[in-house]
Amino acid sequence: MDLFRKKSVDQLVAESTPLKRTMRTFDLTMLGIGAIIGTGIFVLTGKGALTAGPALSVSFLLAAVCCGFAGLCYAEFAAMAPVSGSAYSYAYLAFGELIAFVIGWDLILEYALQAATVSAGWSGYFNKLLEGFGLHLPVELTAAYGTTPGVTTYFNLPGFVIVLIITWVLSIGINQTKRTNDVMVLIKLAIIVLFIACAVWYVKPSNWQPFSPYGIYTFQPGSTQPYGIVPAASIVFFSFIGFDAVSSAEETVNPNKTLPRGILISLAVSTVLYIIMTLIMTGVVPYKEFAKFIDAPVAGVILETGLNWLALIVNLGALIGMTTVMLVQLYGQSRICYAMSRDGLFPKFFGEVHPKYRTPFKGTWFFGILTAIAGGFININVLFELVNIGTLSAFIIVSAGILWMRKTQPDAHRGFRAPGVPFTPICAIIFCFILICGLNWETWVRFAIWFALGLIVYFVYSRKHSALNEPGLF
Repeated sequence: MDLFRKKSVDQLVAESTPLKRTMRTFDLTMLGIGAIIGTGIFVLTGKGALTAGPALSVSFLLAAVCCGFAGLCYAEFAAMAPVSGSAYSYAYLAFGELIAFVIGWDLILEYALQAATVSAGWSGYFNKLLEGFGLHLPVELTAAYGTTPGVTTYFNLPGFVIVLIITWVLSIGINQTKRTNDVMVLIKLAIIVLFIACAVWYVKPSNWQPFSPYGIYTFQPGSTQPYGIVPAASIVFFSFIGFDAVSSAEETVNPNKTLPRGILISLAVSTVLYIIMTLIMTGVVPYKEFAKFIDAPVAGVILETGLNWLALIVNLGALIGMTTVMLVQLYGQSRICYAMSRDGLFPKFFGEVHPKYRTPFKGTWFFGILTAIAGGFININVLFELVNIGTLSAFIIVSAGILWMRKTQPDAHRGFRAPGVPFTPICAIIFCFILICGLNWETWVRFAIWFALGLIVYFVYSRKHSALNEPGLF
């Protein structure tokens, strides 16, 4: 049996879907912004500023360029094959079944771990919000066991509950999902714009000097951690994870045009906001002082300005921001599982469409409950980098796929063509390899273990049940 048997574009499109098509460019752009803007602004800017200084804005731009190259490749594939599955479906098209399965297996881990990890951050902000009203959850129910050194915790109750609520919203229909996401993203953007408008008057240009204290890449005496623009770009790259989930949206109206637009507009808007926020934050607070606000850098800026009334609003913005990130991650995961089930690589259970809601109802709840349990009980700080190596691997496969498809199927219909091929996908691949090399060895080992488990599942179950099997083969 051919492990690298492929699907054609016509096959993929013919198999699409009983899912309800209602999502337009605006909805996809909101989905992308919902996935991108969250943890990056409200958490990672502190660590990034300590790593690069005010030049963190350049690091965001560098990470955005990397994602932009990959985004153009995603957009071309999305226009060619507008179906659920994102990089999984594109790999099936370009490289065949085994590579597609490995990428799908990889993305399931990526989406679940990111949603579970963000649920832990969401819980922290939720507890702060409660404290503002004089309310307190028992400490034991505020985080998973071992999350905070010296503090006895057993279960992340707020994170567990929010993941189940999001799963319920996703399971009852795409109209409810997109309306919920659109409203939350608009509120989040309004809060970010309010913060920018209020904080910009407190910027001291002297705080931007020196602009790049650590240069492009350097090590400090007595430290094994790299500093500079490139290491900070490796950190903040993770702020952009999620835009690829937009390409999983099979419920799109006129996908040849709306999918590329949604991917690229959401990337552009998010990049502009990241750069403006970063310049303002490092202009208000000297970059070294972010060491005191490493987990809540925006709070440090508010403290410096004295605008205490803004703290509650920004806290709310952080909660909404992280909620939309989890919503898009769980949405993308359910659609990839749906596509793999439809292809026979996963049991049919995951691909059953609810007759009323027109969603993969059972699969959505199955992975939603697993993600809620992971976020509730497991200290996932040590596993978070797996999200990044998984995403970068998918970016590399998709970018290489564009090179291969342009060579093997140059005349295939493309509603959108990535400009600058082969330069664009080659740049995406190079940037991704640079960022992967910056990950620690434990991440590589964990990724290899997950990869090996995936191969076992493929050879034991998936290849025997593939929809591409010839009758009577197994």
